[in-house]
Parts: sequence; structure tokens; C-alpha cells
Amino acid sequence: MFELMKADKVIDFMRWSKFAFVFSAIMIVASLGTVATQKLNWGLDFTGGTLIEVSFEQPVELPKIRQSLETAGFGDAIVQNFGTARDVMVRLQPREDAKGEKLGNQIIEALKSGTGQNVEMRRIEFVGPNVGDELAEAGGLAILAALLCILLYISMRFEWRLAAGAVLALAHDIIITIGIFSFTQIEIDLTIVAALLTVVGYSLNDTIVVFDRIRENFRKMRKETAIEVMNSSITQTLSRTLITSATTLFVVIALFVKGGSMIHGFAAALLIGITVGTYSSIYVASALALKLGITREHLMPPQVDKEGEEFDAMP
Repeated sequence: MFELMKADKVIDFMRWSKFAFVFSAIMIVASLGTVATQKLNWGLDFTGGTLIEVSFEQPVELPKIRQSLETAGFGDAIVQNFGTARDVMVRLQPREDAKGEKLGNQIIEALKSGTGQNVEMRRIEFVGPNVGDELAEAGGLAILAALLCILLYISMRFEWRLAAGAVLALAHDIIITIGIFSFTQIEIDLTIVAALLTVVGYSLNDTIVVFDRIRENFRKMRKETAIEVMNSSITQTLSRTLITSATTLFVVIALFVKGGSMIHGFAAALLIGITVGTYSSIYVASALALKLGITREHLMPPQVDKEGEEFDAMP
């Protein structure tokens, strides 16, 4: 069978594991420090506020709309196109002076006077701060629950050292992705939470493929050391890892460049998460399992003697 990017020799990945650990530790500390100092730029879904969708008669430039809203006292408004150049979404932070229909009428009047066009109200939604807090809590719990379920699943399917390495690698991916979002101040909404959960699933799938090969090679390669088995397993799955990541990134980059502002954050989260996840599946997950002391005996299936008693198979 023809394999693209097939390595002729075993690559010594574990040779660079210490440098990878140092790099990952620096990135995690920097991410946590950035989140602690700059905080996260929470979107309307989490902070609460008002979302208004309007439609113009003719295409209109967003800077002109922003100028109109700023003149009317709505300088904090976030303006985005959705659908066509005539459809505009306006997001406002919570305001005590006006809510609901009154606020919508003020926005419509500001847009009419600023652009000279008739404006049609398509939709208006108000999200209270309490709802935003509940969504933020639910999003965090969803990510933690996913990591715990993954830990339980891999512990049953493989071995706890591999499970710990996989979960720590996933946490590594999430922390670094969130740190980059904090540094760039990209707005975080519910689509970003969905993207983070997608990154968890994508990275886990890649890690399980590597772990399957590690378990298989530990049972086949009886004379090699644990480090040699790890290097062989990662090398054998390297082609699959890189090709899968590359083809996925092609689509994500297209969404990031051409998808528009509505899914820009979602595509950015996938772009960062998949890149970091590919790195962690090669260097972090397997290397952590090795540091935790994984050996051949831990992955050998139990054998049953004549009396029916189980014992671990020895190499």
C-alpha cells in the first residue's frame, strides 16, 4: 500500500521530549498569566446585552454604520455583516437607560439618520447578565465534563498512565488556545465553546490512534525499550497525523479567511487548537505517559492458567 510521507527510519521523537516539555510549560504559564492579567473578552452570550438584526435597502459600509451609532451615543456597539452586505447585526453591552423595543427604536433612528436609507428591523434579543453567567458556567462545566469522561474512557480502554497523558495533553491544548484568545482579545461566545469541544474531540481521536499503535507495538516488539517503542509508534502514525491535520487545516483556513466575521472566532479556535493538538499528540501525550512509567507489562493482556486464575503476561 502506498503511503504518503512515509518515514524510512524511526524518528527519535523522545530525544526532544525535554525541550517539548519546557516549551509547553512556558506556553502554559504564559497563557495563564495572560488570562490573569488581560482577562478574556467575553461576548454578548456571556456578558448579557442586546442583539439587533436590521436590513438596509442598499449595501452599506460598516464604518459608516459605526460612525452613525457612535454619534448617537452607542460607541460600544459591535457591528457585523451577516448573510449579505445589506444585512447587519448590532450588539450592545447591557444598558440601564433603555431596553427592548425602546432601544431598538433608538438604533433604527440612528441608522436611518446616519445612512439616509430605510432600515427594517429583522430581530431583537435581550440577554440578561444572569443568563450570561449561567452560560459561562455551563460552558466551563461542559469542557470539564468532557475531560473527565475522556479520562474514564481511556482508562478502561487502555491504561491509566496513557489516560493521564491524553487528558493532560488535552488540557494543554485548551489552556494554550484560551491563552492566545486572551492575548489577541478575540471575542469569546458560544461558538468558541463549541470550537473548544471540537478541538478536544479532534485531538483525542489523533491521540487514540497513536496509543493503539503503542499498545500493539509493546506486544510485538519484545526486545525494544519503552522509548524505542514510543518512537516507532509515533513514526508509523506520523503520516496519518500530518495528512489528517493538513487537510483539516485547509478547510479551517478557508473558513477563517473567507467565512466572514460571524464564524471568524470559531475558525480561529479550530485553527489554533488543531495546530497545538497535532503537536501535543506527537510530543506531549506519549511523552507524559512515558514519564509516568508506562512499561510493556502494563499493556500486556492477562492470561488465564489452568485453574482459571488470571495473571499478567510477562514478556
